[in-house]
Amino acid sequence: MSNGTRKHTALPKAQILIEALPWLTRHRGKTVVIKFGGNAMIDEELKAAFAQDVVFLHHAGLRPVVVHGGGPQISAALDKHGIVSEFKAGLRVTTEDAMDVVRMVLAGQVQRELVNLLNEHGPLAVGMTGEDAHTITATKHLPEIDGEAVDIGRVGEITHIDTGAIEALLADGRIPVVSSIARSQDDGHVYNVNADTAAAALAAALGAETLMVLTDVEGLYEDWPNSDEVISRLTASQLEKLLPDLSSGMVPKMEGCLHAVRNGVTTARVIDGRVQHSILLEIFTDEGIGTMVVPDDQSVQGEEA
Repeated sequence: MSNGTRKHTALPKAQILIEALPWLTRHRGKTVVIKFGGNAMIDEELKAAFAQDVVFLHHAGLRPVVVHGGGPQISAALDKHGIVSEFKAGLRVTTEDAMDVVRMVLAGQVQRELVNLLNEHGPLAVGMTGEDAHTITATKHLPEIDGEAVDIGRVGEITHIDTGAIEALLADGRIPVVSSIARSQDDGHVYNVNADTAAAALAAALGAETLMVLTDVEGLYEDWPNSDEVISRLTASQLEKLLPDLSSGMVPKMEGCLHAVRNGVTTARVIDGRVQHSILLEIFTDEGIGTMVVPDDQSVQGEEA
């Protein structure tokens, strides 16, 4: 290969790295909470790309914390155990028997796999659940259906976050991987908590710079189904007005983003987990992808990071 050709192929790579420089500078030392879910969690290539992205963030000087649920894996395991999956108000009805399976799948399967993928790159990831060191505490969540509170079993509403164990891991240069299971505040059991909600609560409690929620859509659509234009940026108040019209799957994600930016997180983003390396594209490029939610005091014309 002649010198000229080599220069030519190397230059675009250098330009890409340099484009990331302002973001590397801005995000260095900042905590970013990433909710892992959807297709990124099932597709092998996307899963591997996700792990690479998280390790890249770590080596770029950010402090990633990964939070995951495991809807599809839980449904498959419940089927295998002959337990019927039932949903009310968009939440899984979780009996005592189902809770045993949920805990086993999240902490013993999904989390282990993710920890192992991250640790192919070094001794980085440490898995835990919200039960560890009182990280997430919850009480029974009683959703309202047609004006009445309904008991859906061991589904929890978060009442307290203790970030001590996560902070200790971050200080030690590790990547915490947290399963969305909570300890009970009042009855010695455990609760299944929505992973979007758990990620948002942790982001706020950790004073994270960014909450990123991976989804199976491009972001928040302006006028779905009439248009597939994605809203690239909106304020907390603008989002609040849109909440009543969102699809049920999008509600916990967007409510999580709203909670995060109202409680000290600088930006919350919903990004398309079906795109390989979507996390890097979102954090380190001028374009960004997905939908970003910012606090009300940031003008919508403000800087695009």
